[in-house]
Amino acid sequence: MKLSFVLVFAFILPLVRAQVPHWGPCPEPGVQPTFNLKQFMGRWFEIAKLPAQFEKGRCIETNFTLKTDNSIRVVSSEILKGELRKIEGTGVIEDLKNPAKLGISYSYVLPYSPYWILSTDYVNTALVYSCTDVLRLFHVDFAWILSRTRTLPDSTIEKAKETFANNNIDVSRMIASRQLGCDKTL
Repeated sequence: MKLSFVLVFAFILPLVRAQVPHWGPCPEPGVQPTFNLKQFMGRWFEIAKLPAQFEKGRCIETNFTLKTDNSIRVVSSEILKGELRKIEGTGVIEDLKNPAKLGISYSYVLPYSPYWILSTDYVNTALVYSCTDVLRLFHVDFAWILSRTRTLPDSTIEKAKETFANNNIDVSRMIASRQLGCDKTL
């Protein structure tokens, strides 16, 4: 038994090294009430985030487009080492009673990852949270402050961090995303 736990832990540790692991299961934050998916669609810029292994570049943004089957086309991009890199995925509403609880997958073989809209005004900001339990012993979470523009006032960012904290989400390691020089031609 001890050996299997050590093997599982040794396998999982490199996967979460750049992430933010916490003991115990994922928190259950409240999500945006009466969420309107159509209003959320469009271009969102990443303003701040918890560190994520899969996001290393600058000028990170995501464009959401509603498809005819009510799934969501998700195109995320970043500039890394002078190259524009894009990845396309699919989003779905995972709980029709809570349409702010989306799931997103960037692979046909991987399950949908939670992508919960905790708060949005649709025209300025959105607060997004994702969390995955690992054997219910600990969890790895992600949090993003998004904006329709490449910058937000510091007061808006601080208020967003308070919203996360009020939902038992530790954002003490949240870092600003680099959104400078993004409109230049590569």
